[in-house]
Amino acid sequence: MKKTLLIICITFLYCSCTHSENSQNEEQEQKVKSFYALQVGNSWVYKSMKYDISEQAYKETEIIDSVSVVGTENILGITYFKFKTKTTGSTDSGTPYSNPNGIKFDYFREVDGNLVNENNEIIFTTTDYTEHTIIEATWGSIFQKLAEDLSTIKVPSGTFLCYNKQQYARTPDGEQLPSMDNYYYAEGVGLIQDSVSLIALDTPVMIRQLFSYNVN
Repeated sequence: MKKTLLIICITFLYCSCTHSENSQNEEQEQKVKSFYALQVGNSWVYKSMKYDISEQAYKETEIIDSVSVVGTENILGITYFKFKTKTTGSTDSGTPYSNPNGIKFDYFREVDGNLVNENNEIIFTTTDYTEHTIIEATWGSIFQKLAEDLSTIKVPSGTFLCYNKQQYARTPDGEQLPSMDNYYYAEGVGLIQDSVSLIALDTPVMIRQLFSYNVN
């Protein structure tokens, strides 16, 4: 009888340990699988450069976006990661070139390789290579499409192999306009670089780059 009880106890302890180890492994795998580094406590600092037409070169600005994942929030029964962005140094409030000074909150989750916001809009994708219409107007339309090839992007925080979502515009008759914006994301880190362009110009007005980051 004692021998039987001993065997039962050992079996129970083994199963408990195995379950605990499996839970830890699954939790670790979930962290690793987060392409966009969606985890509370992660943070990123971005600095912006503005194009100087007279010198035909980008110059550093004082604009800094400090981004951090400050928690999670349940929205309509779905859990989202709460992103806090604090912007300082902006002198372009009210323009599309940069975020205005202050604090804003965004909510994101990851679904099948897509970064999705609380409105169920896909902000970025690593799986869908089809062209999507973003804006339709009388002058033409703006489109987005994931580039077929990965890009190697060097920024102040390092060099990253990135997926690139391109944004461009065409006239109603199909002529592509000069502007081209690129949104670069790296696995396990998130946004590395993005840009803002004017439709008629082939050079982005502003480029924002990852200056430093802390992800787990």
